[in-house]
Amino acid sequence: MEFRPCIDIHNGKVKQIVGGTLSDEGDRARENFVSDMTAADYAVLYREKGLRGGHIILLNGRESPYYEADKEQARGALSAWPDALQIGGGVTAENAADFIAMGASHVIVTSYVFVDGEIRYDRLEKLVRAVGRERLVLDLSCRRRDGEYYIVTDRWQKFTRQPLGEELMRELSSYCDEFLIHAVNVEGTGSGIDTGLVSLLAPVRERPITYAGGIGSYEDLEQLRAMGGGRIHFTVGSALDLFGGSLCYEEIITKFNR
Repeated sequence: MEFRPCIDIHNGKVKQIVGGTLSDEGDRARENFVSDMTAADYAVLYREKGLRGGHIILLNGRESPYYEADKEQARGALSAWPDALQIGGGVTAENAADFIAMGASHVIVTSYVFVDGEIRYDRLEKLVRAVGRERLVLDLSCRRRDGEYYIVTDRWQKFTRQPLGEELMRELSSYCDEFLIHAVNVEGTGSGIDTGLVSLLAPVRERPITYAGGIGSYEDLEQLRAMGGGRIHFTVGSALDLFGGSLCYEEIITKFNR
């Protein structure tokens, strides 16, 4: 179990938002924190600690007037800590190699592989041909509905018809190197981990999993460690002191990454 850092970029700035409030209409989101630092500044902090496997997420859609500004922020971060950070947001088979050339270790994909709410395995195969399975992270972020966790796309705004489960993750593991999973119902709230989702993830061992969402205390981290058997990596966003929260970045690194 390791801490994986994050850099979330929205409207050209590094931010922490409440995930369930993100809207393409007007490029809006409820903000927990807007940083004066650039994405490159955060990448330098992560490089100084040798933190690999963190993710950069471009939170604006490709049609947004802010998307290019998001990409420029990301470019600076990837230049500052090359081949160490993953990037997601608007990734397709056609541009995936461009993000790798920018310095990303992996590309993170969700929306491109879902069309009309269903998985498109032909698109997964295109991605694997474009960058290789070893450079692909599948983001299976989900929201709870009717007692199940459904994968959501388009910056967590659209439900697919695909519930998340062990069998699906085992099947998808042949296409990717890792999974990234945001618990969107609690993302950005600091209200505690989504225990139902963590219970679902715990038995899956085919690929590394990074969990994000709701972590607000050291007790939450211990609960995640216990429930996940020490195998599920984690991201702390709004609760981290780097983003205005109370959890100490240095303490978390000392405890989980050394």
